[in-house]
Amino acid sequence: MQLIQMKRLFTLCLLLAFSLNSQAATVLVAVASNFTKPMNEIAEAFTKATGHEASLSFGSSGKFVAQIENDAPFEVFLSADEMNTKKLEESGKGFANTRFTYAIGKLVLWSAKAGVVDEQGKVLSKGGFKHLALADPKLAPYGLAAEEILKNLGLLDKLKPAFVLGENISQTQQFISTGNAELGFIALSQVIGKDGKIGEGSGWIVPDTLHSPIKQDVILLKKGEPNPAAQALLAFLKSPEALVIIKKFGYNVPE
Repeated sequence: MQLIQMKRLFTLCLLLAFSLNSQAATVLVAVASNFTKPMNEIAEAFTKATGHEASLSFGSSGKFVAQIENDAPFEVFLSADEMNTKKLEESGKGFANTRFTYAIGKLVLWSAKAGVVDEQGKVLSKGGFKHLALADPKLAPYGLAAEEILKNLGLLDKLKPAFVLGENISQTQQFISTGNAELGFIALSQVIGKDGKIGEGSGWIVPDTLHSPIKQDVILLKKGEPNPAAQALLAFLKSPEALVIIKKFGYNVPE
């Protein structure tokens, strides 16, 4: 416990140092779509704490990697997994010693309508639906995790013909909300209520045992090296204030 408190104190001191020794600046941040709600709130808290601002762009992790490798101006990248930040580290577009896990994601099988998805997810085997939405596994880690869940349940081959693929997790939620798919896999953070439960529609919070941990990593990109706001944002993501926000939206955080 003392070690954890010391680490948090160190982070706060580091954050304060960035704030006091640097003029206010803006950092360009690429953020995985599943982290939209918490990141908007974190960005507001970041500005209040440091004076710096974060300009946020949301999308699929896979597309962001392609853009960054083609010299997009992003300075910090919050991915929905570990592999995409590792790719940028290996290609020289990001700094290895800055990469860390900022959140551990949770998936939910969700329908915009009440009563469609039961609390054990048995609807997947029972059927009664024509379309199942998930983010494209080739672009989005949450889509890859959804496929893994179905494979572990022995339902992947059976349900593949019903797939409706979103470019990212936000588009996947839109498919479900608009009725283009009766149900689908999205991030718990997208539909979580103030009480920590699903706030609307119906859903099944998928047990972590059915898929590999969704460790979401952040990395400082080469273009962000001279920007004090980029360094400050990475420090702020480890602060107690940011961790409270991350947990509020249903994510776990590294110990």
